[in-house]
Amino acid sequence: MGSLPQVVEECFGLLKLYSDGSISRSPNISFDVPFINDNSILYKDLIFNEKIDLRLRLYKPTSIVNSSTKLPIVFYFHGGGFCFGSRTFPNNHNICVRLASILRAAVIEPDYRLAPEHRLPAALEDACCALKWLQGQAIMHANVMDTWLGEVDFDRVFVLGYSSGGNLAHHLAVRFGPGSVELAPVRVRGYVLMSPFFGGCERTRSEEERPIDGIWTLEMYDRFWRLTVPTRATQDHPLVNPFGPSGPSLATVDLDPLVVVVGGNEILRDRVENYARKLKEMGKKIEYVELEEEQHGYFTDHPLPAAAQRVIQFIKGFMAEN
Repeated sequence: MGSLPQVVEECFGLLKLYSDGSISRSPNISFDVPFINDNSILYKDLIFNEKIDLRLRLYKPTSIVNSSTKLPIVFYFHGGGFCFGSRTFPNNHNICVRLASILRAAVIEPDYRLAPEHRLPAALEDACCALKWLQGQAIMHANVMDTWLGEVDFDRVFVLGYSSGGNLAHHLAVRFGPGSVELAPVRVRGYVLMSPFFGGCERTRSEEERPIDGIWTLEMYDRFWRLTVPTRATQDHPLVNPFGPSGPSLATVDLDPLVVVVGGNEILRDRVENYARKLKEMGKKIEYVELEEEQHGYFTDHPLPAAAQRVIQFIKGFMAEN
């Protein structure tokens, strides 16, 4: 009789990868976070990929101040190290309610397939599919598209991503390029990367000197990458490290405007700052915002931290400018 499979990777006791390749997930994830019920915001779930049953959650204000003005669209891609996360998690739901309320926008939060069951590039493929879904809605006849989308401006779309969602936002910006011509009549006007989850084989100073960031640790980040990268890949894979030795040069890639935000006390601080600096040196239109003393989690904690409120107000200004 052979030996039983052994646990080779484990996250929070909720996700286990075994030596025979099998995976177990606990369906019982507890949250010490209440759901926000804001009567000024409506939401509903829709399928955007029937083939693999992927869903998104669409939020919108119950009333529009000026009936002649259509709502801008904000895509929000959640974090979770590519291994956790859902539109149904209360922290993700709550931030989308706040975004819809403060930005006066239609907010779309898509789910994406998670690792290690579905390693990269699955999450990026799903993010692209979500934007393509919106394009499909935009080209439909008015009596066929979802009625809620009759109140939106497909020419004013913004992509926001937090942590692993920020990683996706970068790759979407590269994938669709300036003007997002491939998505017409949908037009992405800009991207906001909040604490984008990037990695690399060579450690940064903040990774070496600040290996603990609140509940997060560098070892945990490494574990997420081991569970996420394509088989036999390293943290220098282009989907992990945009400036790694095997990635394509971004020097000749045109991009829509970018905002990059990071907490000053994050493990990721130097890696994110290096990313923003290199793009700026290449002449990209990019703004770097560092939140002094903040750790990872500033955007989705409950109650809403002052730092997150500042970021949302900054996003509001960015949307007005673009």
